[in-house]
Amino acid sequence: MINLLELVYPNVCGFCNKICKNELCNKCKMKIIQHQIDIVIKPENKYFKELISILKYEGIIRDKILQYKFEDKAYIYKTFAKIVLKNKKVCGLLKKYDIIIPVPIHKKRKLQRGYNQTQLIAKEISKNIDIKLCNNVLVKNKNTIAQSKLNKNKRKQNIKGAFKALNVQNIQGKSVLLFDDIYTTGSTANECSKILKEAGAKTVGVLTIAKD
Repeated sequence: MINLLELVYPNVCGFCNKICKNELCNKCKMKIIQHQIDIVIKPENKYFKELISILKYEGIIRDKILQYKFEDKAYIYKTFAKIVLKNKKVCGLLKKYDIIIPVPIHKKRKLQRGYNQTQLIAKEISKNIDIKLCNNVLVKNKNTIAQSKLNKNKRKQNIKGAFKALNVQNIQGKSVLLFDDIYTTGSTANECSKILKEAGAKTVGVLTIAKD
């Protein structure tokens, strides 16, 4: 039976916008596979216990993340969420966490952009995996310079004191998964994890779409 809605609004690839049955066309799937890493890192001297990253921050992945964040292409969140959710290895690791918290952006930045790119993806992950989404715990109270505009030496100082925790009763004694789109130096992830640990989180893990 013909679906009239699909005739008017056909399914398209989330990356190239060509009509296809799934969220990604075969050509874009092959491009993504070339950048797949699926790594789990146990860092030393960090406030988070593990880093889970799926893709290398390069090529088409870098281009699409930048478009998603800075070129008003909020719809790409569904494609990035599907990349996470279709990775059985990663989903298995995520199920040990009680709560997922997206890295927040400052209210002025959100007003300019219209959305928080990490929140959209985290919400989709939460809906499909039994992890509670908490948007009211971690907030960004300092409108910092975008980390991407700074060198590695200045990023740690730029992000220091930029976040604070509210409603801490929601995370006390819980295993918290912090979600961000990109991991470069780890300055943002570590600062957020520090705030969450100080607020009473039992453990903090970090999930990112891509790693530099």
